[in-house]
Amino acid sequence: MKKEIKENSFDREGFLQIVKDPSILWDIIIVGGGATGLGVALDAASRGFKTLLLEQADFSSGTSSRSTKLAHGGVRYLAQGNISLVNEALYERGLMLKNAPHLVKLLPFIIPSYNWWGKYFYGIGLKIYDWMARKLRMGKTVLLKSREVKEIMPDIKKTGLNGGVLYFDGQFDDSRLAINLAQTSAENGGVLLNYMKVTSLIKDDNGKISGVTAQDVINGEEFTLKSKMVINATGVFVDKILKMNSDIKDPIVTTSQGIHLVLDRSFFRGDHALMIPSTSDGRVLFAVPWHGHLLVGTTDTPLDSASMEPVALESEISFVLKNLSTYLEKKPEKKDILSVFAGLRPLVVPEKEKGTKEISRDHKLMASPSNLITITGGKWTTYRKMAEDTVDEAIKIGNLDKKACRTMNLKIHGNTNILPKNSHLDIYGSDLENITKLIKNNSELNAKLHPEFPNIKAEIVWIVQNEMVVTLEDVLARRLRVLFLNAKAAIEMAPEVAHIMAEELKKDSNWELKEVKKFTELAQNYLPEPYYPPVPATKTESPKLKKI
Repeated sequence: MKKEIKENSFDREGFLQIVKDPSILWDIIIVGGGATGLGVALDAASRGFKTLLLEQADFSSGTSSRSTKLAHGGVRYLAQGNISLVNEALYERGLMLKNAPHLVKLLPFIIPSYNWWGKYFYGIGLKIYDWMARKLRMGKTVLLKSREVKEIMPDIKKTGLNGGVLYFDGQFDDSRLAINLAQTSAENGGVLLNYMKVTSLIKDDNGKISGVTAQDVINGEEFTLKSKMVINATGVFVDKILKMNSDIKDPIVTTSQGIHLVLDRSFFRGDHALMIPSTSDGRVLFAVPWHGHLLVGTTDTPLDSASMEPVALESEISFVLKNLSTYLEKKPEKKDILSVFAGLRPLVVPEKEKGTKEISRDHKLMASPSNLITITGGKWTTYRKMAEDTVDEAIKIGNLDKKACRTMNLKIHGNTNILPKNSHLDIYGSDLENITKLIKNNSELNAKLHPEFPNIKAEIVWIVQNEMVVTLEDVLARRLRVLFLNAKAAIEMAPEVAHIMAEELKKDSNWELKEVKKFTELAQNYLPEPYYPPVPATKTESPKLKKI
């Protein structure tokens, strides 16, 4: 018996039933479910195009869940003279705050100064930054005296401090925004599938791409999908899709790795972020309060190849700790790291290669003779504009109906300005009401999953029912974010979360054990030292609930 498909619902089984229909001719198929691909899926679906997105793993499982969590113009790009990128990003930052206020927040930053000219030099640059944002400016840049910096940042190194600069930028939760983009696309008629790997491109007799073949990673089922246009939005993997299309001589992107460390907030208390404008090798470093922890990054390490699960290098960890320590009274050590994660950036290769700091963060949009459209480069903050440019190109190349972009004022799923203050449930936005209903129906769902985290059982039930999770990693890494905050706590939480998932997904105890084992091994990459719980956590029965 076929499952009934609710119109515009975000349901993997329902979407699988749709793609099994061989008569469907999609207007646009997007390969890749990171920030760029999801942005394209939302843009295309909201214009009324028959849209399908295919992602080989989970949504935002790559680079798009491993950012510094900043919606910003890019102060360092201003210093490099890339005015057009900063202009565009500042405008898009304002739209993110307007359309997803439950996830994008105003964040004050301070650049401390330890020489007489520092605060004036950076102050002038940031005044220009403010001016470029115009009506979408988030706050006013202010020069601070040393006494004021010490009051705001009690843990900053005080020796030689002579003041600082206060400025404002945006902060957001990257993978939470990604899942909300996917949900918004579905609400506009889009079909999106995670764990669906594109295996080849289909061409017609004229050598033009007419679709893709894909395989369900979960059960191996294969699909042949017809489409007027195919868009390659696979980030650091774009060259792999280009090779399916033709023999490319040179890669169009190079890969750079950036890592982040997560520390306890005791190292840097307060609600302001620290911006270190120049590290020992000239890069910028941020220390940002995030979900009750301190997020520090990032690095910029050139790599020869890309992988699905990159691992931080010892040299990168040492670099971050060393440079952060020069600005703090309390010096963090490797043993203090709660989680460390690495992400890969797709950087557009210029004609003459340079160090990765200088390779372009501007996005690159290109169309092959076969009509394959490839979009890469860019940054999270500019995802919407990248998507708009891409769909405009698809309309032009594919002779699709001319329809105007709608995403400039399109509210993202969950958007609301009415949220309880300082609640970890803020990230669910308007969905919080439904999570509250679950708790009202059964008070046991209000129980915490771990003594060090505020997350509760009701979140797992809601996530499994409504956010297209397949694995334990999907929940702990990208829906709850616990793996990125405290890998040890995530390992300890895993058995309980797996058990709740198993009941909701109707899986047996073998599935639970396999998922916990697989997740525990994965989580070792996020720890400074290996950790395996001495005694498995005891399962507790989770109440069976009806879907609301």
